[in-house]
Amino acid sequence: MTSALPSPSVSVLDLAPVVPVVVVGDVADAVPLARALVAGGLPAIEVTLRTPAALGAIAAIAAEVPEAVVGAGTVITPAQVDEAVAAGARFLVSPGWTDTLLTAMRASGVPFLPGVSTTSEVVALLERGVREMKFFPAEAAGGTAYLKALASPLPQARFCPTGGIGPGSAPEYLALPNVGCVGGSWMLPANAVAGRDWGRVEELAREAAELRRSARV
Repeated sequence: MTSALPSPSVSVLDLAPVVPVVVVGDVADAVPLARALVAGGLPAIEVTLRTPAALGAIAAIAAEVPEAVVGAGTVITPAQVDEAVAAGARFLVSPGWTDTLLTAMRASGVPFLPGVSTTSEVVALLERGVREMKFFPAEAAGGTAYLKALASPLPQARFCPTGGIGPGSAPEYLALPNVGCVGGSWMLPANAVAGRDWGRVEELAREAAELRRSARV
């Protein structure tokens, strides 16, 4: 069964508390890795466009793991927008944005999360009708204190913080009213991926999926 495609009523931010940020070096790993993440309860998977294997990985996951909602991350050019959507990406994530990139992402027809790290960038996106964003690099840009400060003056903005977040800090982010989910890669330790220990990946994914908004903020 295919996972629900994000729509105006089903946001990428609401699919799971954690979006795995995946760097794929070998297309052959894409499908078993995605299946492990989905089995662990993390259906939204961001494959970053940082390796030559990325587009092939997106295509393989889209074709063979219908339960996954696979997206493309580190999207920084209009050409990458087109390539990612053609490969099967069902959402797009950028580390930052320009008007040119924003126009291309809007035209793609799939949900997107443009990256921000300052209040001015958030306001500029709100002016353009964008309310859901990636906050990056989360820890370096001010972390939970910064996002908490934004909640009162800019309550209409919602975020997926990514960058330096782990299982210890994720609940504190998830407790914020303006955070829908967090992005991270802690459920994909290098030794497990290199050793193709998909059982370990599934176990860590399940722990991430069970995070509760329990931190005091």
